[in-house]
Amino acid sequence: MIKKVLVANRGEIAVRIIRSCREMGIKSVAVYSDADRTSMHVRYADEAYNIGPAPSNESYLVMDKIIAVAKKTNADAIHPGYGFLSENAKFSERCKEEGIIFIGPSAYAIRTMGDKITARKTMLAANVPVVPGTTEPLTDIESAIKTIQEIGLPVMVKASAGGGGKGMRLVRKESEIVSSVSAAKSEAMAAFGDDAIYVEKYIESPHHIEFQILADQHHNAIHLFERECSVQRRHQKVVEETPSPLMNEKVRAEMGAHAVAAAKAVDYCGAGTIEFIVDDQLNYYFLEMNTRLQVEHPITERVVGVDLVKEQIKIANGEVLSFKQEDLRQEGHAIECRIYAEDPDNNFMPSPGVIKHISEPLGLGVRHDGYVYEGYEIPMYYDPLISKLIVWAKTRDEAIARLRRALYNYKITGIKTSIKFLERIMDCPDFKSGKYNTNFIEKNFEFLMTKPPSSGNCEEVAIIAAFIDYMDKASCPSCEKSKQQLGNNWKDFGRKRNVLRF
Repeated sequence: MIKKVLVANRGEIAVRIIRSCREMGIKSVAVYSDADRTSMHVRYADEAYNIGPAPSNESYLVMDKIIAVAKKTNADAIHPGYGFLSENAKFSERCKEEGIIFIGPSAYAIRTMGDKITARKTMLAANVPVVPGTTEPLTDIESAIKTIQEIGLPVMVKASAGGGGKGMRLVRKESEIVSSVSAAKSEAMAAFGDDAIYVEKYIESPHHIEFQILADQHHNAIHLFERECSVQRRHQKVVEETPSPLMNEKVRAEMGAHAVAAAKAVDYCGAGTIEFIVDDQLNYYFLEMNTRLQVEHPITERVVGVDLVKEQIKIANGEVLSFKQEDLRQEGHAIECRIYAEDPDNNFMPSPGVIKHISEPLGLGVRHDGYVYEGYEIPMYYDPLISKLIVWAKTRDEAIARLRRALYNYKITGIKTSIKFLERIMDCPDFKSGKYNTNFIEKNFEFLMTKPPSSGNCEEVAIIAAFIDYMDKASCPSCEKSKQQLGNNWKDFGRKRNVLRF
């Protein structure tokens, strides 16, 4: 039985995993870099150990250091979270060699589904619909050009070894082929150490819909329905919701069955996600599999009522799934927003720095997965995600209204965040109607980047009121010099208001 888990990650996902461990009576071990010494997951775990300098390739990505801490603390298992070593087949093998349980799938499943071309072949053999395209890696530009011409434009050029939008290019014109293929290969080599690419037909008006699956060591597999992930910026998800406003019951059942078939095709064990691309006519195709816990897993937990981290641990313990497909159903509607430390007004540049004040949103149906606190300095070395805001309500309209309110109540000062940008998404007619696809942000960019006319007025009034109150309290009737100085300050108010802004 697993009695102690080392969490080989950081930030909000490390805190989230430790919470479930604590509820199960399982001890937790945190690891941290020099930059994360004061991070919340370090404070929250039962034990915490430094594993090196801030750069992840000297700390969180060094298998030997993590294995050494696991053995030193007698940890029974390692939970990799997402990112870092979570989809590293060598790490899964290494844990097995060291007699440590890896809370995740086998190295075989990670390798098979991690290589996009091998995954496509495997899905075709399992009769899972796949986007038309190549089934062999393309290693030179000449063969890539010939293949693209055979498939017909538009196409997507993708890195065989990667994901997350890296090594990916959309090609619509013949004049773009050479530059797009060269750029994709170069980016793939830099990101994954492998410049092999593949090509697939581009689906117009695509929707990104994924299915959460769970599979145990006894060959039982089920799905926990879908998540709509089409609100993306640069191929990175920004807002996710479930159920998808696009789906109907017939297609949902078909896609769920194919998701389970995809998992069984690689003898999958643990929690995973089957991603599909779907067109406006609800034709769907396998896109890829994420062999780990997803960032957006909380909305599935809220709608289905299952703690996915606990299920991961139970599966790693060798337990049989405690429910069957017919036991599961979707209740209500959930939406998640990713809160980033970045500046939307400056091309979404990262905004590391010290949190001066934070007011987290509360209320019925609101969940906040974060790791920062007042006085915490967000490091510049990692992904700028600082929290996830999740809401649940009986209906989609109510969930949108609740999330809009929660975002309004969410205050962070000291750094730039994406909160206001997310508020605008909730206000956008295309999002409210549910009629959107992966082109949503590009299509609505002007609306999303334009501040509402009234947004600045209330703030200006508050600043003026605060200054008047300051004058009333600070002025002295018997001191004309004080009054004169305050008057001069008032005249300069317009020029200095940015300094006074709160």
